[in-house]
Amino acid sequence: MNDINSIAVGFDGSDESELALRWAAHLAREVDANLTVLHAAGILERLGAPFSHEVTPQVVAAIMAEEGLDATRYHWVVEEGDACSALLHCAQAPHHAQLLVVGSRGHGKRPGMMIGSVSLELVQHASVPVVVVPGC
Repeated sequence: MNDINSIAVGFDGSDESELALRWAAHLAREVDANLTVLHAAGILERLGAPFSHEVTPQVVAAIMAEEGLDATRYHWVVEEGDACSALLHCAQAPHHAQLLVVGSRGHGKRPGMMIGSVSLELVQHASVPVVVVPGC
């Protein structure tokens, strides 16, 4: 009884997003789903501002190989804009993701808030189920 055939995961190179990527890759392999690995490129990144994490298709390919997900089962997408909007678009054509996956950064200004602002906004606005993978 597998109704999930397309998963999208946000990846920005952070430790939290790598955990989410690995979790999503494992699930995709287990349920035989395709995986969209999304990197949302904000304006600062596009203007050449230094980024604290390495985010390349090669990094994603290495993680996917470690997780045993064949290269034909995932694709790398870079979209302009903020992470939440880009992930919400993954639930629409052409990706039609039936599940969205993100890591939980939880660096908000409110003490005790264990979910990041992107995760919280995504959960509030998504038209499909969202998994927030907790950090280590």
